Amino acid sequence: MYSSKNIYKLYINWLLLSLLLVVSGINATAVRAQGAVTTVKGTVRDAVSNEALIGVSVFVPGTSIGTSTDFEGNYLIRTNQSINKVQFSYLGYETVTLGVSPGQEQTLDVKLKTGAKQLSEVVVVGKKRKVKYSNKNNPAVDLIREIVDHKEQNRPEHYDYVQYEEYEKTQMSLVNTPEKLRRNIFLRKYDFITSNLDTTVLEGKALLPFFVQEQLAEHYYRKAPETRKTIVKAEKKVDFGEFIDNQGFTSYMQHMYQDIDIYDNNITILTNQFLSPIADMAPTFYKFYLTDTVTTESGRKLAELRFEPRNPAAFMFTGKLLVTIDGTYAVQNVEMEVAKSVSINWVRDLKINLDFEKNPDGRYHLSKSVIKTDFGLTQNSDAGMYGERVVSYKDYKVNEPQPASLYEGEAVVRVESAIAKDESFWQASRHDSLTAVEAKTYTNIDSLVNMKSFQRTMDWATALIAGYKRLGPNIEIGPLNTFYSFNPVEGFRLRFGGRTTTTFSKKYMLETYAAYGFKDEKWKYYLGGSYSLTDRSIFEFPVRSISASYQKDTNIPGQELQFVQEDNFLLSFKRGENDKWLYNETYSFNYLHEFENHFSYRVGFRNWRQSPAGSLQYLRPADAASGEAEPVGVQSLTTSEASLELRWAPNEQFFQGKLYRTPVANRYPVFTLRATAGIKDLFDSEYEYQKVALNVYKRFYMSQLGYSDVVTEGGYTFGQVPFPLLMIHRANQTYSYQLQSYNLMNFLEFVSDQYASVHIDHTFNGFIFNKIPLLKKTKLREFVTFKALYGKVRSENMPQGNPDLLRFPTFDDGRQATYTLENKPYMEASVGIGNIFNFFRIDLVKRLTYLDHPNVSDIGIRGRFKFDF
Repeated sequence: MYSSKNIYKLYINWLLLSLLLVVSGINATAVRAQGAVTTVKGTVRDAVSNEALIGVSVFVPGTSIGTSTDFEGNYLIRTNQSINKVQFSYLGYETVTLGVSPGQEQTLDVKLKTGAKQLSEVVVVGKKRKVKYSNKNNPAVDLIREIVDHKEQNRPEHYDYVQYEEYEKTQMSLVNTPEKLRRNIFLRKYDFITSNLDTTVLEGKALLPFFVQEQLAEHYYRKAPETRKTIVKAEKKVDFGEFIDNQGFTSYMQHMYQDIDIYDNNITILTNQFLSPIADMAPTFYKFYLTDTVTTESGRKLAELRFEPRNPAAFMFTGKLLVTIDGTYAVQNVEMEVAKSVSINWVRDLKINLDFEKNPDGRYHLSKSVIKTDFGLTQNSDAGMYGERVVSYKDYKVNEPQPASLYEGEAVVRVESAIAKDESFWQASRHDSLTAVEAKTYTNIDSLVNMKSFQRTMDWATALIAGYKRLGPNIEIGPLNTFYSFNPVEGFRLRFGGRTTTTFSKKYMLETYAAYGFKDEKWKYYLGGSYSLTDRSIFEFPVRSISASYQKDTNIPGQELQFVQEDNFLLSFKRGENDKWLYNETYSFNYLHEFENHFSYRVGFRNWRQSPAGSLQYLRPADAASGEAEPVGVQSLTTSEASLELRWAPNEQFFQGKLYRTPVANRYPVFTLRATAGIKDLFDSEYEYQKVALNVYKRFYMSQLGYSDVVTEGGYTFGQVPFPLLMIHRANQTYSYQLQSYNLMNFLEFVSDQYASVHIDHTFNGFIFNKIPLLKKTKLREFVTFKALYGKVRSENMPQGNPDLLRFPTFDDGRQATYTLENKPYMEASVGIGNIFNFFRIDLVKRLTYLDHPNVSDIGIRGRFKFDF
C-alpha cells in the first residue's frame, strides 16, 4: 500500500530528476549538429484508387530509422545520419525504393501498385466508410472471434518448455525546441552535454537522453510444475551518483514500461489498463475492418485488420493487426497507438509495435517489442520527456527440457560479472546497436555528476525539495519541514535532527533528533540505529537487519501506526478540539528478515511508558467499596510487548530508494498478520494481554472502469486492558486526506477490542470526465471512496463495574468523548478529483453515521499529494 510519506518521497525523486535535467543544465545551450539533417516527407497513396494508405512502412534500408504513414497517408523521416535512399513497404503492394539527397529537405509523394501475390478477396478500407458499422455479417469480426478462440494455443504457455535470450534497452530523454534549449541560462557551463542532441525523432524538437539502461538475460519456462527462471547475464545503465536513486529510478521505469502481451484481455501501460484489440470482449468495444488479405512469398496467408475504439475517449488502441488465416490465427505483427482523445497522465503520444517470428512448429513467438512515449505537462507544450523501451528476443527454443536443477532457487539470478561487462562484450551481444547519441549519454552523465558545480546545485536542490541537507559526505540534517511545528500541548515546537548516509556505511545507519516545546518547556529526543546482516544496505531488498531505538516524545493516541510525522508543519493545522495527547517513553528492538519470494517476518520487543498530556486524563472509576468518592488519577501506564509480524506480498514491485521503499500497486494481494503479547511484570509492565490483526490489500483492475484499491482488516484483543491498550481506531483531524484513516473521525473517538473494517478507494481513471468535452482537456481523474468500521468492547474491558480499568475520556464540559461501535458501524464516503498539476487530489468527504457525537464534522474537504503517472 502507498503511504503518504513514501509517496511524497517518490514525488521528491522525480522532482530531483527534473532539477537534474532543467535547473542543473542537462538541456542544450546550443544545438550542435552531428551532421547535416536529412528530411524526407510526403504522402503514400494507392496507384489506382488514389486512396491514402495507412500504416505503410517507410524506412531507410539497413538501419533502424523508419516510420509509418498516418491515417491521411502522410509520413516524415528526419535523421542526421548519412542516407541516400528510402524504402516503402506495404502488404499486398509492391515495395518501392527511392533515392534521396543527403542533408536536404525533400518531398516524395508515392503511389504504390498492388502486388502479384494479392488474393481475390474484397478489400474493405474502414476509415472512409460511410455505411453504418455493424458486427453482423462483418468478416473482420468473424476473424477476430477466430483469433480469440485460438489465443490459448498461441501463447508460450502452450509449450511444455520455452527458452530464449532477451535484450532490453530503455531510454528517457528531455524534450524541448532547440531555440528554448539554446536560451536556457543554466546550461552554459555544460556545453559538452548540450552537444549530444537528437533532432531526428520529433519534428521541430530536440531530444537529450539522460537515462539509458540495457540488460541481457536468458529466460526459461517450464509448464509442469509451472516455473519461470531468469538469468541476467549483463547489465548497464546510466549512474546518477548519490543525488538520484539509481535502483529506485530503474524499478519505476520497469513498472511504467511493463511487458506487453497482446493475448491478454487487458494490457497495462504506464499504470493504466487498456483493452486489448483481441480481448474476449473486443468486438463489443472495438470496430474492426478487413483492409487487406495477402499471401506471402512463402505461401502463408495473412489478413490485415484495422481497429479503432467505438468510444474515442476510452482506454483502447487504434491501429492494425496482421494475423495468419491458415488455421492457427496467430498474430504476426501489431502496430497500435493511443489516440490523442484519450487522456492519460502526462502522455501526449504513445505508440506500440510488436513483431512475431515463426517457430519450427508453425506457431509464432514475440521477436521484438517497441514502446515509444512522449510525455508533457500539456498537450501543446514544447517541453517534456520522451521514453522508449525496446525488447528483442533471440534463440527461441521450444520443448527442449533443461536439467531440473536449473529451475530451482530464486526466480531471478544475476551472474556476478553482470555489471562488469566491457564495451566489446556489449558490441558483440546487443541485438540492436545504440545510436551515437545514446552511446554518448553514458559518458556525459558520468562526467556531469562528478562536476563540483553540479554537486553543489543538487545538494541544495535536495535540501529544498527532499528536506535533507548534507553536512559533509556522511551526515545529512532534516527533515527540514519538521524543524518548526505547533500543537496545543507543546505550543511552539522546534526540532533539529539528522541521519547518517550510505556513504558513511551501508551496514550501519544512525538517526537522531532533539525537540523542545516552549509551552510545556520539555525536551524530547530520539536515538536509533540499524545494522544490516547482509552485505547490502539496510533498505536494499531483501533486507535482513536488526534495529534498536529510544524515544521520548509526544503523540496523539491511536496514531503511532500512522505513516505521517505529526511534527510536520503542514499537519499542525487541525480541525476541532485536539488537546488529548500522550507523553511517551519507548525502548524498542526489532529483527527483520525478508526473502526473495517477498515473504518476510519481523520480531520485536517494546517497553512503552505512556503518560496523559493536555486535557487527557487517566482516571480509574471511584470504588465505593473502598470508600473512594472521586475517580483516582493514574500518572502513567507501562507495558512490555513482544511482537511478530508476518507479511507476504507475492510478485511485489516497489520503488527502492537509498533510505526508503515505496510499494507499487499491482494485481497481487498483500497479506500482513500482526500478533502482540503483553508480558506482565517484565520491566514494570502492568498488563498481560494478546492482540492479533490481519490486513489484506488488493488492487482490482476493472479495465475501462478503472481500478479499486480494497483494504480489509480485522483484529481481536484477548485479556482485560484499559482503553489506551484497546484498538484506538485511526482518525484524522488534519486537512490532509489520509487513505488509511477515517478522515471525519475525531482522535480517540472510537475504541474496540474486536473489529472488522473495509476501505474501498475506486479510481475511474477518466472514465467519466473523458466523455465531457470541456473536462477532458483538464486530465482530471475521478475518485469514489467508501469506508466502514464495525467493532465492540467486551464487558470485561468496559470501565463500568471494573475499578481496575480507566474511565473513557470526556470533554471539559463532561460530555463523552470516546465511544464503542456496538450500535452500528462507523461509515464515511467521499468523491474526489485528482491530477491537478498532475499530483494533487481533493476529496469531498461525508460522514454517514454517529452524527450526534459532540464536536464532529459531517462533511469536509481534504487534499493530498499523490504523484502518479
